[in-house]
Amino acid sequence: MNCDFEIFDLTKATQEERANWKRLSQLAFQLNHTMPETAEYEKLVKELFGNNIGENSRINAPIYGACLDQLKIGKNTSINYNLLAMARGGITIGDHVQIAANVQLLTNNHDPYQRMVLPCKPIVIDDGVWIGAGATILPGVKIGKHAIIGAGAVVSKDIPDYAVAVGNPAKVIKMLDKERFEKKYE
Repeated sequence: MNCDFEIFDLTKATQEERANWKRLSQLAFQLNHTMPETAEYEKLVKELFGNNIGENSRINAPIYGACLDQLKIGKNTSINYNLLAMARGGITIGDHVQIAANVQLLTNNHDPYQRMVLPCKPIVIDDGVWIGAGATILPGVKIGKHAIIGAGAVVSKDIPDYAVAVGNPAKVIKMLDKERFEKKYE
């Protein structure tokens, strides 16, 4: 994405911002301790994400993070257990995305000298992406349409459409056949 960092100083947070963080933290805790596949669970998902979660999308608790109201999820997307979404910089997840267990989406870092100052960059995960278990996506990364991120990968740079990327740091090891996806998802 190559956009500039947005800087957020935690010491200058307003009372409203702090109250919202508390509310989101408590909702996530409630969700993480509620029986899945119940009306109460679905109500908490709706309260936590509002209109930021698309039709037929599924989040399996537990989910952890900050600023979860900055996490936008498309339709028909599946997020497995133990997602860590540090979403202060904004996270956009497209349609038909699969995110395996123990994935970390990190939009912020800490200034090395002023640790309460957070440089933030958004993460964009395009339609049809599959992210393997334990992968970490770092600030400012865009993962292209139908890309696959291997289990345990650490993604620090943009990944193109239809690429398979693995390792630490993640490197593209092959390209998928675009024609095989268009009919299935379009």
